[in-house]
Amino acid sequence: MTEPPQAPLSPSVVLAVAAHPDDIDYTAAGTMAAFARRGAQVYYLVLTDGGNGSEDRTMTPEKLRDIRRDEQRKAAKIVGAQDVFFLDYPDGTLESTLAVKRDIVKVIRKLKPDVVIGIDPSVLYSAQYKMVNHPDHLAAGMATLAAVYPLARDHMTFPELLEQGLEPHKTQTLLLLSFDLDPERANYAVDISETLDVKLQTTVAHATQYDAAALKPLLTDMASKAGEKFGFTYAEPFVRIDMN
Repeated sequence: MTEPPQAPLSPSVVLAVAAHPDDIDYTAAGTMAAFARRGAQVYYLVLTDGGNGSEDRTMTPEKLRDIRRDEQRKAAKIVGAQDVFFLDYPDGTLESTLAVKRDIVKVIRKLKPDVVIGIDPSVLYSAQYKMVNHPDHLAAGMATLAAVYPLARDHMTFPELLEQGLEPHKTQTLLLLSFDLDPERANYAVDISETLDVKLQTTVAHATQYDAAALKPLLTDMASKAGEKFGFTYAEPFVRIDMN
């Protein structure tokens, strides 16, 4: 039995949580741009320092961290984001610890997003797309789920945040993304027909990570396949969870 289509989202505040600079732009920059164009305030939260993402033997983690943060700020500006928050967990070693969850909760309670975009931690690999999901992605996804429910909601969790004036917040909707962008797993998609160009521009900003010219046809094809399933020209697919 086919489920009825879900109503389009019109959030006021959107927070995207990812492990590394470039994660959100590869998967959801079109969505972030679409929400921003509709008047939403959109924000990025990057959990690791991104200091391992290079094959350049002359690069240092500290230098790469600074370069990638600058790349993320440039990409977020292209999308129309309000701000980017960076944490300093070492790239490649992220775990879904209480400290990581508390740091995400702190930002959720500060911004009070209607929609949180996070990584689907159930996607371990994709033989079709010849990828194994990065362990940082899995940890970021697990920590984000826990932060949204129940930790950001419960007033007795992290009482020190209450002392800082950060009141509990209940997020209305979770959008979980996957790095293979497989529309068959998704139950929802955002129409990015008018913002695909923005998504592709963000790949240019992430020059340490992507050959933008080579990536353009892949991302365009993926967006086209998602659009075909959901009735758009181009789309980004998600698992959507509307919270009770």
